[in-house]
Amino acid sequence: MIEISDLRKTYHMGNVEVKALDGITLDIAKGEFLGIMGPSGSGKTTLLHMLGLLDLPTSGRIVIDGMDISRLTDYEKTMFRLYKLGYIFQDYALVPDLTVMENVSLPAMLRKRELSGGQQQRVSLARAMVNKPEILFADEPCANLDSENSKVVLELFREINETMHQTIVMVSHEDWHKEYFHRIVYLRDGMLDLARNQ
Repeated sequence: MIEISDLRKTYHMGNVEVKALDGITLDIAKGEFLGIMGPSGSGKTTLLHMLGLLDLPTSGRIVIDGMDISRLTDYEKTMFRLYKLGYIFQDYALVPDLTVMENVSLPAMLRKRELSGGQQQRVSLARAMVNKPEILFADEPCANLDSENSKVVLELFREINETMHQTIVMVSHEDWHKEYFHRIVYLRDGMLDLARNQ
């Protein structure tokens, strides 16, 4: 479903060149629940942003469902994101002035409500799923939740993955999340950590 070939992302900070991604090659199967793990600064979120068309790679190739996304125009990328991809972020990314239903409906088209972090993340998940995306990207969705709410959210991910055969790519730094993933890809210094990816 996703084919990644020699993906690189370089940032320039003054005269310093920072390689956020340094030659990632990886395939992700349809229906897979993939965990991306590694230390801070290893390139996990950068990789997720490249796959989700939220940022552009410096070089390399990403093919999603047979489509080379580098060949898409900005408008085509927007439509691709809207119809094929769903996103969940650690800060929930809810619009506070909208109701729960309006937040869920955003991709398809609170008055400030006191929702717990777990409730907000479940609303965020519902919003991400409203268009039935082919791939769901989650960037540390449990980072701001306690362990009980984290478990609820992860059980929802597992249920969606199993019942809908939903492809999920999730960044996490929590060791106990491993039990939810079909496979884990470890990154270190912008590269696949070959010692851990056996």
